[in-house]
Amino acid sequence: MKHILATDGSAKMIKIAQDKAAAAKIENITFETTTIDDFTPEKETYDVVMGMSILHLVKNKEAVFKKVQDMLKPGGVFISSTACLGNTSVFVTLLAKVSGLVGLVLRPFTPEELKASLVEAGFEIDHEWLPDGEGVKAVFIVAKKV
Repeated sequence: MKHILATDGSAKMIKIAQDKAAAAKIENITFETTTIDDFTPEKETYDVVMGMSILHLVKNKEAVFKKVQDMLKPGGVFISSTACLGNTSVFVTLLAKVSGLVGLVLRPFTPEELKASLVEAGFEIDHEWLPDGEGVKAVFIVAKKV
């Protein structure tokens, strides 16, 4: 049976996930409260790494991609869902610029910029999906370590 390591920087989110896993009687998950910056996995350990709703909030997505590359086994996949705020309003651009003043990180980029960063980091884009509709778009990407 495969094993899942689920991480989040919020202890409250980990508790919610633990409760949901227990209610569903899912037993092959280990939970850890940590951030990508503090997480120190062994190299080439994982078949899949998922980064959901986080890449626009990290200080250096290129460093994150390097860490994910190191974590993945050869041929492993990185799956992400990321709010791409680069094509949004002037308000979001302004908010991103002042976010550092209040201790937040908000990095606006477009889906094209995100894909280019992944390719530059050594990934091959296997699949992408940008849902139709109003509001902020989250692009879903499956990228393979090459």
